[in-house]
Amino acid sequence: MADTTAPGPGVPGTATGVQTSTKNRIPGAEHPLDPLTPDELVAVSLTVRKYTAVNTPIKAIRFITTHLLPPPKKDVLAYLGIPLSTGAAPGPVPKIVRKAEVDFIDVVTGDSYNSILTLQNGVWEVSVIEKLPEGVHAQISVEELLMCEEIIRKDERVIQLAKDVGVEPHQIFADGWALGYDERFPKKQRIQQAIVFARYSEHDNLYAHPLDFVPVVDSIEKKVINIDWPSLFTTKPSSSALSFKSVGKDVALDHTTTVSPALGQGPHRDRIPPPQVAQDYLPDLIKESQPNFKIRDDIKPLHVIQPEGVSFKMNGHELEWQKWKMHIAFHHREGIVLSTVTYNDDGTVRPLFYRLSLAEMLVPYGAPEHPHPRKHAFDAGEYGMGTMANDLSLGCDCLGQIHYLPGSYIKNDGSAFVIKNAICIHEEDHGLLWKHTDYRVGGRSHAVRSRRLVISMICTLANYEYIWNWYFYQDGTAELEIRLSGMLQVYINTEGEPNPFGTTVGPGLSAQYHQHLFSLRLDPMIDGLKNTVVETDVLPLDAPTGSIHNFAGNGFFTRETVIAKQKDGGRKYDLKTDRRWTITNPDHQHPASKKNVGYSIGMKGGVCEMLAKDDSWVVKRAGFTKSDLWVVKDVEGPTGSRIWPSGKFVPGSRGEPQEEFITSWVQGEDSLVAEDLLVYITVGTTHIPRPEDWPVMPVEMLRVAFKPSHFFTANPSLDVPGANDSHSGPAFPVDAACCN
Repeated sequence: MADTTAPGPGVPGTATGVQTSTKNRIPGAEHPLDPLTPDELVAVSLTVRKYTAVNTPIKAIRFITTHLLPPPKKDVLAYLGIPLSTGAAPGPVPKIVRKAEVDFIDVVTGDSYNSILTLQNGVWEVSVIEKLPEGVHAQISVEELLMCEEIIRKDERVIQLAKDVGVEPHQIFADGWALGYDERFPKKQRIQQAIVFARYSEHDNLYAHPLDFVPVVDSIEKKVINIDWPSLFTTKPSSSALSFKSVGKDVALDHTTTVSPALGQGPHRDRIPPPQVAQDYLPDLIKESQPNFKIRDDIKPLHVIQPEGVSFKMNGHELEWQKWKMHIAFHHREGIVLSTVTYNDDGTVRPLFYRLSLAEMLVPYGAPEHPHPRKHAFDAGEYGMGTMANDLSLGCDCLGQIHYLPGSYIKNDGSAFVIKNAICIHEEDHGLLWKHTDYRVGGRSHAVRSRRLVISMICTLANYEYIWNWYFYQDGTAELEIRLSGMLQVYINTEGEPNPFGTTVGPGLSAQYHQHLFSLRLDPMIDGLKNTVVETDVLPLDAPTGSIHNFAGNGFFTRETVIAKQKDGGRKYDLKTDRRWTITNPDHQHPASKKNVGYSIGMKGGVCEMLAKDDSWVVKRAGFTKSDLWVVKDVEGPTGSRIWPSGKFVPGSRGEPQEEFITSWVQGEDSLVAEDLLVYITVGTTHIPRPEDWPVMPVEMLRVAFKPSHFFTANPSLDVPGANDSHSGPAFPVDAACCN
């Protein structure tokens, strides 16, 4: 719905521009997908501010996001000289226009706006400003999350409720969380729920001291609008009690999970003071409470040394390493974005992936009693993975010879926040790549060690840490590894209180069961843009043992199914058939196997069934969790390609159908054969917390690999030098004789 006081979609705005101090890099030597610089972010926000002051009734702006609006895909490929099909000539070089997209809020009315700007002769000009429909909210900014804590610390009700359980005002802390949706509050309100904790010293682990109430705040009005009180589980049976087996026993639990209580309703259980016992993870604080604690002193230094330097080259954001070439960018929502990924196959540039990124992630919690069902965080869509990126440290987060790329995003006031070391790039040894010993001819052996390139980012979202490692290998394999660490999200419980939906990890501390579900987005261009996804099942031969077709009973074969129609684009993994998928190009075949060239998708420990019901609050908002793989057509519009599987504007969404939902992209009879496709992969883990995950979690790892399949003539790593490390030596003097 367009604001009648401002240009609607497609209506050019008045050329109210601001001269930027950085020249337009397109056309020029820089990559057309380079993210907006800090100077450009500031220039864009100033342009929007000037334009709205003159042309709209908007009096005050809170900027939420500003980012590059990428040029059309085929224009980018032509500009870079990447062919639309391997072996074909690149298209004519087009003119690349640099554009920016901005989401902001009118802080007087609370309305959200979307704007598109164009860089013309070094000046940013507003092309479009659109007022978003009521209830459609832009991403929650870092400053709004911090504001949530500020709001509750000034609220007299919160202060008194904390004092009632022994917590002083200066000890009150909170994590702001998106609320999802709650029918008690109007759609227009920009609200968060505050998960409240006490902190008893400067670096005390506040997550060990949860409070027993949940304030709800309005970040436009900057006030607490309600206090919610979680339900109490009891073992007192009633006519409506739920009975199920727990630890081998029948347990009757009387609890209410129906409609949310009326606004303003007080506690319906005795107040519970937060646990007082320190549950520290920092060594100096552990030493204070455990005098016998000491750091291990039997670990010798292990250094990563590259005396001749690294093997990769950087040209701005563009990287070349071991026949790979790609563009690396920081995105406020997706974090790391890899684009225009190609492989040089003996002089032939072969396109592989136009874009690789994290499109969405969801953390749904499994406690059904109020208000815990609202805890289902869309960590990318609601907050932005990039805005939560750590400023990485040498020798700590990344080892070896490191190259960093910065990241920057817009602040509420229109200035730029810069993360100096947002993305880490380095090489590391990865064991043997391949080896064979010819025992017949003097035992001649040849071994090749695997070197891999690592592109990584670490993000802190309140209690959780996510480590994103993109790996590239010398055999043409690419891989995303997701590591999860940080703090469990805990809630308070009393001695002897049933805990059927969580693990008691410490006195009075319930770590609730939850899942982490990730939607990875692949924009493939395997030997070009005409791709087809093939599903392969491995099946035992039906013929019985002793029959003429399967006399020994050992036969098995593969059955391939082309995902041919859009309506069939949502696919489930099948463990029984060891199902796998391959992105192929039907225009190119392997010379020996005659099969279509392709890249296969391998999930390593990441297949995870969504446990919430299909009609649940959370699944209505996260339809991407219904399938393990989605294949859809790419459709480019005024604001680029399809990207967001749960919609572009996630905070406050209520699961109503949106054109951007992935579930609406897999409708109809349109062909998916030899088309410009998008592939979304859903991976995750179900976290049943252990006491060993407390007070800080050892990493949990998930991996998704992309491996060449009938793509290269033979093993593409035959030309990797053999292993010969002159710095290796015996561990102990006694070993010298046998090692040399």
